[in-house]
Amino acid sequence: MRARVPGSPQARIASVSYLNARPLIWGLDVDPSIDLRLEVPARLLDVLQRDEADVALLPVIDYQRMDNLVVSTAGAIGCDGPTLTVRIFSPEPVEGLKRLACDAESHTSVALARVVLAERYGIRPDFIGLRSEGCDDQTARLLIGDKVVTDEPRGMPYQVDLGEAWKSLTGLPFVFAIWTGRADAPWEPIDVRLRKARLEGMEHVDEIVRDQGVPRGWPAAAARAYLAEYLKFEVSDRCIEAIRLFHELAAKHGEINRPVKPLRIVGR
Repeated sequence: MRARVPGSPQARIASVSYLNARPLIWGLDVDPSIDLRLEVPARLLDVLQRDEADVALLPVIDYQRMDNLVVSTAGAIGCDGPTLTVRIFSPEPVEGLKRLACDAESHTSVALARVVLAERYGIRPDFIGLRSEGCDDQTARLLIGDKVVTDEPRGMPYQVDLGEAWKSLTGLPFVFAIWTGRADAPWEPIDVRLRKARLEGMEHVDEIVRDQGVPRGWPAAAARAYLAEYLKFEVSDRCIEAIRLFHELAAKHGEINRPVKPLRIVGR
């Protein structure tokens, strides 16, 4: 890890830029000991690989795509049933899908879609990008993030919430992203600070809804239910079990092209 410059922030933290991360990063943007960077989920692995952050709220699939990583139980973005913001929209019954246009902002959601469609529906559609040739208004699509609620596509009566589908398939919660960094990161102070941020963030959900949700186009009631009821930010033993199972199934369906690495947890 690169040497610290005297007077520089003690920790470089990279987070998801969506509403769903706001309770986990409460106060970090005004903490002089923290250098906070916001990105879409798919860019966070690059940030770690380029040593531009010590810790990132990394999509869980990307843990398998870089060596010498560990995860912290200080916080995660997960669900234990429907998630609202990770959904497949289709003009036809999902069982008949031949092609799925995917939002490239989340590696985990794409891998989860492949797992759910294969394991629960027995189908393996072609996955293409949302901007690929052949993607039109009638192409089924996987969308993630705020836009699922604020800009829901029209003419797509068939929908699958991937958090709900995973719960039905496995009986487990699902974890989309978890605090992750190199094993040699300054974990002790970072872990303490991230736990504090999560606890304080959950105490300020109404402020997050007012200042972050409503300006993004969320109805206030929906944003509050999303943050306080649908999403789960604590990391339980069942969450760890779910991550391990997801890694196994992702490898089974070609989303991990190397032997699956054991999940290494800070302090264990």
